[in-house]
Amino acid sequence: MPSVANRTSGKDYAVDEWALRVDLAAALRLAVEHHWHESVANHFSAVVSEDGKTFLLNPRWQHFSTVRASGLLLLNVDDPDVMKREDAPDPSAWCIHGAIHAAVPHARVLLHCHPPYATTLCGLKDPSMKPIDQNTARFHNRMAIDLNFGGLADDRAEGDRLARAFGNHSIMMMGNHGVSVTGDTVAQAFDTLYYLERAAKTMVLAYSTGEPLNVMSDEMAEGVARGWEDYPSMASAHFEQLKSLLDRTDPSYRE
Repeated sequence: MPSVANRTSGKDYAVDEWALRVDLAAALRLAVEHHWHESVANHFSAVVSEDGKTFLLNPRWQHFSTVRASGLLLLNVDDPDVMKREDAPDPSAWCIHGAIHAAVPHARVLLHCHPPYATTLCGLKDPSMKPIDQNTARFHNRMAIDLNFGGLADDRAEGDRLARAFGNHSIMMMGNHGVSVTGDTVAQAFDTLYYLERAAKTMVLAYSTGEPLNVMSDEMAEGVARGWEDYPSMASAHFEQLKSLLDRTDPSYRE
């Protein structure tokens, strides 16, 4: 299998893995640009193996703005000594990402963070997205909602519970917590997270007016949501454009 030699780490990587590393590092850097990051917390991951058990994860307590492709952790769900490693992952990240990647086949990429508007919705008794415009309608009947917050997710039982809560959805609103978004590619997951936060902002601003919401009918909302699905390549175009902006300002994420 062709490999890529990285000058920063001195290691060789399979071409596919290196491309995935670059995209995941870019997503972490771009999360900072969009103000979705939170101190040195939150985690993005992407599956390397077909069975979902080997995956990349951002290092413990490293600010998103400093992550490089070569610095991403390579972890395996079945490794009993992973938390004994010198570069052991954050326990919460290991709990959530390891369990979900192992149990949810469509979660090839998993982005978990606490963006301000989506997290605000997750603090409401009803964190669902009402279809009041085309962005909010994109998520009509397409999100899992978990209202069984169990505190800091740092044990396997909570990770397994969250994996079950995801079901066959690609987005989960985590009550009293934040959001998790999955995708087949980093670009797809990032684009979904982008629109989720924009839709949440619209919801929060609409709620703040105190006026009644003008909610679409189920039929109209479903039609709009399906319309979004007719443009699958838009996510890749969006992500590549954002990466090109990163390349102009700080391409070190590629190292």
